[in-house]
Amino acid sequence: MRVVGPSADNAAESFNVSFKRETLKGRNGWSTEREARLDAFLRLTRYNTRRRHSRLGQRSPMAYENTFQTTPTTLARAA
Repeated sequence: MRVVGPSADNAAESFNVSFKRETLKGRNGWSTEREARLDAFLRLTRYNTRRRHSRLGQRSPMAYENTFQTTPTTLARAA
């Protein structure tokens, strides 16, 4: 039996598969190593052009939701 690995392994494998599929799509090869590296660089930097929560004003989902919190979250004491 295999030892259970961290979930990051699955994410890395998924990324590698999609990276190879998109980079090698319809290609037999590159004429130079420089061209291959440039193509890989362009594909990798495409993923990091926008932050995940840019629609929320660069805030985390929790911070964004807290800006709309107008009522207290605790109940008043009963008399």
